[in-house]
Amino acid sequence: MKLLVSAIEPSANLHLRYILNELRMESGEWRIEGIFDKNLGEPVIDSNEFNVMGFFDVLPKIKLAKKTIEKLTVLSEDADKILLIDAPSFNLRLAKAIKEKYPDKEIIYYILPKVWAWKKGRIKTVNRYIDKKAYIFPFEKEIWKDGIYVGNPLLDEIKEFRDEKIYGNVAFLPGSRRSEIKSLMPVFKELAKNIKENKILVVPEIYKEKINEIYGDVKEFDIIFNTHEALLKSDFAYICSGTATLEAAIIGTPFVLMYKAREIEYLIAKMLVKLNFVGLANIIFEKEGLGEFHKEYLQKFDINELLSDFQNSDIKSFQKKSEKLREILKHGSAKEVVKIIKGEL
Repeated sequence: MKLLVSAIEPSANLHLRYILNELRMESGEWRIEGIFDKNLGEPVIDSNEFNVMGFFDVLPKIKLAKKTIEKLTVLSEDADKILLIDAPSFNLRLAKAIKEKYPDKEIIYYILPKVWAWKKGRIKTVNRYIDKKAYIFPFEKEIWKDGIYVGNPLLDEIKEFRDEKIYGNVAFLPGSRRSEIKSLMPVFKELAKNIKENKILVVPEIYKEKINEIYGDVKEFDIIFNTHEALLKSDFAYICSGTATLEAAIIGTPFVLMYKAREIEYLIAKMLVKLNFVGLANIIFEKEGLGEFHKEYLQKFDINELLSDFQNSDIKSFQKKSEKLREILKHGSAKEVVKIIKGEL
């Protein structure tokens, strides 16, 4: 059986790894093709070519995206099922192209567009072109009434949780994209100068050979390439907005969210996104009527306030919220997605 996969983003490929492990354990008859990380197989196009973020960063990739959609649409003719993971700007166009050419092909969309944040018009597109909708936040049931809550992929990936021990480490996670790193590293370095504890800088594996080029002088930091390892042995973390903030919330490591975009991008996003919070743990807690999970800093940073957040953090209180979050999310999602692929859900 052939599964055509579209997994463009690094997080999508991490989630895909767990799906493939489950799929291959339960049935050796499936093989994949499409766009994904080359470490997972032999992709038609390596997903790392799409590792961009921001309105203007995406422009050079438009031509590549169009060619990729054309190629995957052709390949879909021989596929038994299609699995799209996140990345709605690309995957909704791909779904439309496939459905228009092969209307009987079953398309599964895992990690649906965040229409609760912006672009609600995508709801109609999803309902028109997607056969099976797999969502990962319980509150999304309000939107995808005919969808399936499959659990959250981070509960597949996170098997250890922070204890109450003090390790004497502070973690810094400036994101995975160069634009994020460039924005936050000067602030992180200023914070590091004022923190006596050991400083840990989390660097994606793809930058292992380019640390000085991308991060500059990092002699004040210990380098770790594994996010979970860093969070498990840190007493506090400063984290760029993104999946890593939800990882820290689940693991139970106190943190603050930080983000700085180009001013024009921030203004556009502020006009389009109508949310009280940016962090996923905060959004989940708000939807549950539980208030704020962690603090957020967007665009402007006060070093003294950020230092105070660390100095006054309460790990016991934070971990109670972490336990509640895990209770809300329930379980991992890989097994449930495999059931959908196999037609059991």
